[in-house]
Amino acid sequence: MRVILIGPPGAGKGTQATRLAEKHNVPSISTGDLFRARTKDKNDPLGQQIKAIMDAGQLVPNEITVKMISERLDQPDCKNGFILDGFPRSVEQAESLDKMLKEKGIKLDGVIQIGVDDDKLVERISGRFSCGKCGEGYHDKFKKPADPHQCNKCGAKEDPKDPEASIWKRRSDDNEETVRGRLHTYHTQTAPILPYYDAKGVLKVVDGMAAMDDVTRQIEDVLDPKQGAKTLAPPKKFG
Repeated sequence: MRVILIGPPGAGKGTQATRLAEKHNVPSISTGDLFRARTKDKNDPLGQQIKAIMDAGQLVPNEITVKMISERLDQPDCKNGFILDGFPRSVEQAESLDKMLKEKGIKLDGVIQIGVDDDKLVERISGRFSCGKCGEGYHDKFKKPADPHQCNKCGAKEDPKDPEASIWKRRSDDNEETVRGRLHTYHTQTAPILPYYDAKGVLKVVDGMAAMDDVTRQIEDVLDPKQGAKTLAPPKKFG
């Protein structure tokens, strides 16, 4: 399995990448993880170059990113395939990646677009919160705790008279304004690569708004040669 997963923040790319990697015994490769791993090694010249770039608030150049992915694909655990999570993010990166893969004689099995409805995704993300004690996840609408002042999983309680002592935690960027900003960035910077891959006949679309298990099954279906490498019709607003 040699697959690229593409979708906006919050679409579930990381979750699906992990599931596919475990099932098919191939690595899930995230450029963010690669960057973090390389910058930790003070004896790695490339890692320190990346650290300097990131510390300066700049984007890591495409040639460096593709070089890192190239080196990662040369490792033994990628022999039977890989999952690229969230890369490429521009047509330029896609072209560079294609060139590198061609040089290695690697052919992609598919580029999976995890399609989402923007408004529903905003609702999904902006309503998330978790227990500050055990990390159990909840949602204002879809998964409320049985007791608004107690975690279902670990039983941690809060004093309803003391809001400052709340056990519930929310990510600072899980708000509508920030989420819509991230979606705008995705649609303007990353979504243009979808027609690029569609023209190559490798783009497959799945409904990212479905239940987690259903999304996984959809991905398996569109990649299964017995299914005829079908492409699902994208719902409205999937870009």
